[in-house]
Parts: sequence; C-alpha cells; structure tokens
Amino acid sequence: MNVDSIQNGYVIDHIQSGRAMEIYDALNLGTLQCSVAILMNVPSSKMGRKDIIKIDQLIRLNFTALGYIDPGITVNIITNGSVQKRRMELPAELRDVLICKNPRCITSIEQELPQVFRLTDPVSRTYRCIYCDTQAKRAETSSFKR
Repeated sequence: MNVDSIQNGYVIDHIQSGRAMEIYDALNLGTLQCSVAILMNVPSSKMGRKDIIKIDQLIRLNFTALGYIDPGITVNIITNGSVQKRRMELPAELRDVLICKNPRCITSIEQELPQVFRLTDPVSRTYRCIYCDTQAKRAETSSFKR
C-alpha cells in the first residue's frame, strides 16, 4: 500500500485501533477538498495495532477534541516538508467540543453560551457541564458540536 508523502498537512498517529473513523467524523474531515488517508489496524511495536490519518493540507485542527477522543495521539504538523511533533493530552476543559444533553441546561435555552465541560475524574475520563453538572458520555461523535 502506497500513500504519498505530505509537504504541508498533518499525520495523526498513534490512534487507538478502531478510533480513526470517530476522529474523521468529529473533525468533519469528509468536508475537506484535499486528500485524506485513513490507515486502520497498522502493525505497531508499541501498541500492537494502531490507526493513522493523513491530511494533505494545513487546516484548523481541534487539538482539544483530539486529546479528548484519544489522549495518546501524536500529531505531526508538516510545513514545507519539515515536521513538528505534538503529543495530545487529556484536556482539563472542553470548550465548544461537546453539547450538553440535559434539556434543562441553560445552554439549551441560551444558544450563545459556550458549551463548557470540565474534567472531574481523570482516571475514568469523566467530564461534567459547568452549568448543570451533567456528566458527558464517553467520546461519542453524536455529542460533538459541529
């Protein structure tokens, strides 16, 4: 399998096996006019198997969403063939990444309010809405803000 090298764009690497499509959906990569390559179940000495996404254009990536979906991801930012690596971490706060599912939350009524969730338990990766304390479900693309 051959996937061309990238001169300007991103390589999202070390994605937990089976999670590439979740990232693809969450970042709306299907709407891009550039090449996007998804490699799934790639053999890895560290992880056993992993997924990789290559984006052949420099776009605005939501690093917070990436850290939420899979905090072990590495993003290689490629500019004019030069690579800069950035490791994702579990974010302490999610701003306009998720939508609160509580119909009584103030964000359901006041549309201009930002959707803000704070990390309350890093072990279980639990986030709660700062307005109504509703717990966010595990990274489900249906709860991502678009």
